[in-house]
Amino acid sequence: MSLALKLVLTPVLLAQAALTRRRLPRLPEAEGPREGEVGEGPLLRLLVTGDSSAAGVGVVTQREALAGQLSQRVAESCRARVAWRLLARSGLNTAQTLELLRREAPPAADIAVVVTGVNDVIDRVPSRRAVSARAAIASHLRHAQGVRHVVFAPLPPIHQLPGVPQPLRYVSGSDARRHNRALARWVASRPDVSRVELDLSLNRGVLASDGFHPGEPVYRYCAAVIAEHIAAAVWPLIRAPHEAQVRDAEETPT
Repeated sequence: MSLALKLVLTPVLLAQAALTRRRLPRLPEAEGPREGEVGEGPLLRLLVTGDSSAAGVGVVTQREALAGQLSQRVAESCRARVAWRLLARSGLNTAQTLELLRREAPPAADIAVVVTGVNDVIDRVPSRRAVSARAAIASHLRHAQGVRHVVFAPLPPIHQLPGVPQPLRYVSGSDARRHNRALARWVASRPDVSRVELDLSLNRGVLASDGFHPGEPVYRYCAAVIAEHIAAAVWPLIRAPHEAQVRDAEETPT
């Protein structure tokens, strides 16, 4: 979309955004434990953080949500004992997710999965600022929580969300694609981060009742793809150094 057309539509888009926020039902975050352990094998500490999609809005329990399904899938794919922790809040953009991580200080982790971006688009955060916030998250997790690799989920195809009216849906979808391109360029510059590729097709059959948040089928698909990415491209790279570090710690006399 051209900048000129977007400027012309700005009053309509702002009005639609405000109206959509008021009309969309406020679905709760998924209930249930936000940490646990699953599987057998070498220890893999997994942190899931981000916005409403990380928090499981759209399903009833965390077992149906991303963190619950992802931890199980990672345990199976990596043949590991996964100690997982969820730290997420509905409504957060990427910069606010960083603030949450700094404030709550989760336990150390080996791999982190970050799900943010939709609220960057809603809050009209420029893509360069969103990328800068992601870089700050990666650096914070590495230095404060000892995370060896951060996996970032892309923004979903917002232009397919039936809960968002036109032309806001079209414009937001265009903005989401721009954010995804910026994210892809950035992750290519750092070996300790990656972006998982998701081929989502969204409709009311796979979404929550609000036509905006993921339903269980979307969480199931995303968990499977992210787990496959971790098993194929992340865990093999960090497993050997991680296990050597654990052995050294266990053998060091106290």
